[in-house]
Amino acid sequence: MAMARSTSKGISFPPRLGEDGRVAWSQGPENIRESIRIILSTDAGERLMLPDFGGGLKRFLFEPNTAATRRLIEERVRQSLILWEPRIRLDAVTVESGADDPSVAVVTIRYRMVSDGRQESTSVAIPLGRE
Repeated sequence: MAMARSTSKGISFPPRLGEDGRVAWSQGPENIRESIRIILSTDAGERLMLPDFGGGLKRFLFEPNTAATRRLIEERVRQSLILWEPRIRLDAVTVESGADDPSVAVVTIRYRMVSDGRQESTSVAIPLGRE
């Protein structure tokens, strides 16, 4: 029960129907991974009732895939998750150029769940301009 309270339950993202034809829900670690993706893909001003909410990573869309850009993304991700996702404690945020595509930066987020200390990680690809 403590896990349910600390990690919560929400409509899955992206929204979809479950096998029973009803709206699919996510909870626990899956819900947190989905929340991280929502935070990072939302720009400030997109949420009417939370105008400051979001990671604002879309602003990097046409930036070159350089070490400086990747460092700015890393800081933005770190600040956004500390502010908007209280169910986790960040262990590390790394941003590397995509191995197969130089126009992509891959953000890897390693964190611990506050509810039980379990380590988790997720990765997000950010499209950028070329170097």
